[in-house]
Amino acid sequence: MFIAPCLPTQSKRPPSGAEWVHEIKHDGYRLIVRRDGHGVRAYTRRGFNWSGRFPLIVEAVRRLKVRSATIDGEVVVCGEDGRPTFDLLHDRCHDHVAVLIGFDLLERDGDDWRPRPLEQRKAKLAKPVSRAASGIHFNEHISTATAR
Repeated sequence: MFIAPCLPTQSKRPPSGAEWVHEIKHDGYRLIVRRDGHGVRAYTRRGFNWSGRFPLIVEAVRRLKVRSATIDGEVVVCGEDGRPTFDLLHDRCHDHVAVLIGFDLLERDGDDWRPRPLEQRKAKLAKPVSRAASGIHFNEHISTATAR
């Protein structure tokens, strides 16, 4: 089941207020990764299945201690300095070392988490990802309510 990601909108300045969180935008491609009884699939924001392109991500999500999960994130390839480098991802020669930076949990163990607040979804995602092998990392956020 493909779930299209919410896409960002351009703004002249970042929003503020208690209902907003801020995350780092990594230099990569948006990816929705779905694990269920049929295996692991990695979808682009337009719905193309790129599971075969990113074996490290597929294996990491396959090993999560969940029955099923749908994770919204960004696939990146890091350079020697440890920072994401778009050129390394774009040239496709480094797909085997690409990792997923997960920032939202859309579904887990058959439960749709989208109606819940983002901070609850992120907390539910953080636990299994923190225990995962290389291939998936959790994207921390800053809450404007606590950043003051």
